[in-house]
Amino acid sequence: MHKIKTLIEKIPFYNGLVLPYHWLKALVAAMRYKFPGKKLHVIGVTGTNGKTTTCFMIWKMLNDAGHKAGLMTTVAWGTDKLEPELNHMTTVDPMTLNKRISKIVQSGAEYLVLEVTSHAMAQHRTLGVPFEVAVFTNLTHEHLDYHKTMRRYAAAKAKLFKKAKFGIINADDEYAETFKKASLKYITYGIKNGEMRAENLKMGVSGVKYSCGDIKVETKIPGEFNVYNSLAAVAVGKRLGLSNEQIERGVEDLEAVEGRMNVVDEGQDFTVIVDYAHAPDALIKVFDSINGFKGRIISVHGGAGRRDPSTRPIRGGILGKCSDIVIITEDDSRDEDPEKIAAAFVEGAQKAGKVLDKDLFVELDRAKAIEMALKMAKKGDLVLLLGKGHEKTILRADGPHDFEDVKVARKILKKL
Repeated sequence: MHKIKTLIEKIPFYNGLVLPYHWLKALVAAMRYKFPGKKLHVIGVTGTNGKTTTCFMIWKMLNDAGHKAGLMTTVAWGTDKLEPELNHMTTVDPMTLNKRISKIVQSGAEYLVLEVTSHAMAQHRTLGVPFEVAVFTNLTHEHLDYHKTMRRYAAAKAKLFKKAKFGIINADDEYAETFKKASLKYITYGIKNGEMRAENLKMGVSGVKYSCGDIKVETKIPGEFNVYNSLAAVAVGKRLGLSNEQIERGVEDLEAVEGRMNVVDEGQDFTVIVDYAHAPDALIKVFDSINGFKGRIISVHGGAGRRDPSTRPIRGGILGKCSDIVIITEDDSRDEDPEKIAAAFVEGAQKAGKVLDKDLFVELDRAKAIEMALKMAKKGDLVLLLGKGHEKTILRADGPHDFEDVKVARKILKKL
C-alpha cells in the first residue's frame, strides 16, 4: 500500500491535481459538523518554528484570564484536559479537525488556539473556520518537497492572513513583508524591529526576561526563540483586550511544552534534553540556546522519510559544527531506506569536520543510539535527543511502533 501511494504521489503535478478533492473533503467535513469554528474566536498560529510553544502560551494566558480556550497543536488538543496528539500531523485532516472543534464548542469554550501548517492552508483543511487573529512566527527552509520553492511555501502560509481579520507578524523575519501584504490590518513584533519590541533583554538557563512597553515579561522557558514566541503571545493578549497583568501572568505560568527543551533528570551527573527540532533553523536555535555550555555536547538525530531530503546534509552539517559527538539514527523512516537517509546526514557532518567512528557514529536503532549517547556522556556533558520530541510512536516501513524519547532515556538512565 505504501509503495502504491508513493508511486501515485510521483505523478507530475499530483499535488495540484488533488486540490479539488481536498476542497470537497473539507467542505463535507465542515457541513457535517455545522461549521463549528464559527462559534468560536479562533486564533491561528503559523510559521516554520515556534508555533506550538506560542499556541500554548496564548492558550494558557486566555485560560488564566478567565476565558475558556481550546487548543489544537502538534502536541495536544482539548480545553481544560488536553489529550495527546498521536497523529504525526500538526493540523489534522478536515473531518478530525471539525469533530474536535465541535467538541471544544460543546465544552463551553469561547476561544480556540489553532496551530496551522502550510499544508493545511494549501489543502483547504481549515475551510469554514473564521480566523479572528493570525500569528506569523518565522519562515525557514522546510517542506520544499511539497511546496518546491520558498516563495510558494510563504504564499501558502500567507493564505491564513488573507482569511484573518487581524495579523500579528514577526518583523525580524525576512518574509515579514509577504505577510504584511496579505493582512487587512496588522501589528509587528520583534527584537530588532517591530512596533512591539523586546527591550532590556536578559536570557538565562531557566527562562528569559524583558520589557515590552509597560509590560514586564518573564518566561520559564529559555532561548532567544522564546522571546519571539512570548512576544507573539503578548501581542495576541493586547489585541484581545487582556490587561498587562493578565498577559504577564499567563506567559509566566507556562512551565514547559512537552517535547520542547525538556530536561530528563534521573540523578545523573550530566544533562539530557529532548527537543522536537527537526528543521535546520530549529536545530540552530537549540544550539544557540545552549551557547556557552562548558561540557561536551553529544547529539542524537535522524531524518524522517518522505520529507524534504534537501535538508538532510544541511542538518548533518549543523550537528557536526555544533556538537562534539554526533550519532545519526532513525526518525520516522516510513517506507524510505534508513541507511540512505542517514548517509545524507553523514555527508553533511563529515563536511563539517566529523570523522566516522571517531566523533561521528551511525546507529539506526534509535533506542540503541540513545543508549550509546548516554553511555558516552561524562560528568558535565550535555546529551541532546533531537527530532522526535513529544511523539509517542516511530513510523517504520511496517507501520507505527511505540516509542518515546523521554521514556526510553529514563529507562536507560535508571539502568545506568
